[in-house]
Parts: sequence; C-alpha cells; structure tokens
Amino acid sequence: MKHEGINIGGIRFPNQLALAPMAGISDAPFRHLCAQLGAGMTPSEMITADTKLWDSSKSKRRLSIWGNISPRIIQIAGFDPEMLASAAVSAQDQGAKIVDINMGCPAKKVCRRAAGSSLLRDPNLVESILTRVTSRATVPITLKIRTGWCPNSRNGVEIARIAENCGIAAITVHGRTRECRFKGHAEYQTIRQIKEAVTIPVIANGDIDSPEKAKLVLNFTNADAIMIGRSAKGRPWIFNEIHAYLSNNKKPSLPISAVRDIILTHLDSLYSFYGEFTGIRVGRKHLIWYTQHQAGGLDFRQRIVRVETARKQLELTRYFLDELLEANIAKFVGPQGKRSDQFEEYKKNSYSNKKENI
Repeated sequence: MKHEGINIGGIRFPNQLALAPMAGISDAPFRHLCAQLGAGMTPSEMITADTKLWDSSKSKRRLSIWGNISPRIIQIAGFDPEMLASAAVSAQDQGAKIVDINMGCPAKKVCRRAAGSSLLRDPNLVESILTRVTSRATVPITLKIRTGWCPNSRNGVEIARIAENCGIAAITVHGRTRECRFKGHAEYQTIRQIKEAVTIPVIANGDIDSPEKAKLVLNFTNADAIMIGRSAKGRPWIFNEIHAYLSNNKKPSLPISAVRDIILTHLDSLYSFYGEFTGIRVGRKHLIWYTQHQAGGLDFRQRIVRVETARKQLELTRYFLDELLEANIAKFVGPQGKRSDQFEEYKKNSYSNKKENI
C-alpha cells in the first residue's frame, strides 16, 4: 500500500498523520510542537457550539491562532443543529479552513448534554445536524465518531453513510464504542467496514502507539490517514518516527540531546502562551509524561510539582535531562576509555554549559 498525504475537501495535507484534539492536552503550543515534529493535521481542542461562551478565557485559548498553524481546524461539539451550524460559521469567520464536529467524546459531562458520542444513538438527529451545518458553512466539514454507543450497537457504518450523504468531507473513527471509553483494545474491523462503505476519506484512531502499529492499522483498514492521541503525550516525536517508517526510511533514533531541546522549547512556549503562573502548571503534567519512563524520573517529578517559578522549572528540567545525557554518553565510552563517534554526535548537539544557573 502506498502511503501519501490526504486530501480533504480540496485541502491537501502533507502526510497521513493527525494529532487528536485532546481536551486539556492539544492546546496551541502542543499542536505547534507536533506540527513541527511531523503531524500533518492538528485540530483544535473541542469547543462548545454555544458561541455565547466563546468569550471565556478557556474558549479564547482554544480558539487562539498562536503559532499560526495552517490549515486551521476547529472542532465543535453540541446537540442542536442550528447552534452547531452557527458555531461552524463563526469558526469559519475566525479563520478555520475545516470545521470538525465531535460525535466521539465519551466524557459524561458531554454525553449528559446529548452531545459527543451520545448522538450516535440517534441517527436521525445526526442527519439533521450534518445537513444543517453543511448547508450553512462554506468550508469543508468533517466528523469524528466512535464505532457506536455500545458493543451491541456498533452503527458506525450507518453513521458514516449518513455523513457522506450529508456532504461531510471526511470522517475520523475511534475504534471503540462510547461504553468502552478507553478500556480494552481498539478494534479496527469496524473502521475497515466504514472505509468499504463510503468514498470520503476515513481516518483511523485508537491505540496507535508505534510506527509498526501505524502501518498495520493503515494496511488493515485501508484508511486514508491515522490519528494519534494518548501516544503523543510525552512523545510528540512519534509523528516523525511514523512518517519515517511509512516512507521506508530507517526509524530515527532521537538522541537525548534532541529530546532535551524539544522539552525545553515546549516549556518556553507554554510560558509564552499561558503566562508564567498557568504555564508552570500546564508544564508540570507534560513533564510528568515526558519523564514517566526515565531512570530517576520519580524523584524529578516529586520535585518539579512543587516548583513555582518558570526559571526554577527550566533549571530543574535542564539539569535532569543533562544527567540523562551524561548517562547515555557513558554507554559509548570504550573499554580503553575511548569515546565512540556517537559520543561526538551527542557532544555536538549538547548545551555548551549544561548546569548554567543551577
């Protein structure tokens, strides 16, 4: 199978890789970072279709064009056809080149309002929503769903056919039902059946955590692209890894020095976007994800969650990552104390003064 980019409503994306619009995670700095590391599509976090609430600080951040990622994709959620149509037009007016409708979120607070994946229980309402939105908006409209409400009601194929008939430009399918939430394993048979049932692009989502798994899912489902969610937490470079693998290039081995630079740049972007107080707190959760599998990570995490200044957070992070760098360099020292070429590569990419201001 040939792996290329994807065309949605006349908009061409450079590859088949999308970052999932994860609430509280896929903010503007993280989307910008993932785009730099190979994500071709980076939809915004889900925002309510009630535009009266778009003046809140949270909504303004979710609608922010910080980082100027293009083409801009804004995801909306709601249950009322007219409200969703108005939100799509408003998103379009704010520069969205694609508007994505969320019918896949399993969160109770969303489903209680008959939005998100709860809409899958009512195909007639789905049709009303999609018909109204596509009739009013002039940009491509896409849809994100799950395979159904519960394992006994996997109606993803029916919903996908409705979507295509209503003029939806592409559909993303998470390989679980709403009832499954994120438990167990994603299944790809339903995604394959959806791809066979429609002619619009289909994006496969769920449990894609490695280049090998990405290729397997693409080949099995025949999907046009894949969406990465939780596997990008603490590992945004997964997009580069998958892109290289799908291009039949050697899977890149990212040196610790490059990882360090990515993390420090990410922290800087969080301070710039949120301001110091909130940026530090958002940075904490990302640092926990970045270091969850690193030696000495527990002690670092216990210290980093108590830090109250950006300067100290950066210092502790830089020091911890440079310690990891030194440990990796030690692996390349020969039995006679001779350093290998890999050491020289690490040295070339390292900071000139690793403990500056510590």
